[in-house]
Amino acid sequence: MAKPATAPKPPIAPHRLKIDYVEFSSPRLEATESFFAKAFGWSFIPYGPDYRDIQAAGLGGGIARGPERAPLIVLKTDDLDAALTTLRAAGAKITAGIFEFPGGRRFEFTEPGGTAMAVWSDT
Repeated sequence: MAKPATAPKPPIAPHRLKIDYVEFSSPRLEATESFFAKAFGWSFIPYGPDYRDIQAAGLGGGIARGPERAPLIVLKTDDLDAALTTLRAAGAKITAGIFEFPGGRRFEFTEPGGTAMAVWSDT
């Protein structure tokens, strides 16, 4: 009897990236913040007029004042440059190169199916 065919194993990335943060975008930041507080019991730390860091949600998160869009999944790495190289080689389309923000640096990309994501590092 012939053995059943098995799917090839995917290549292992040189380092693993883990989901660390979910960033929401809202043109009505204050209304979204109020809804999340009332509906989910979350609290917030304001970072200026256009950003709120979500607290007590079980996973890091934030709300940015901006256009309506799907939430942005943010992965964390210890080596941002290596992650950028790995994702480019894997087929990611880089939509925002590495930039600094309070607390670290990040870049944004879309995976081949079109999902927007980001990777950040605190170094």
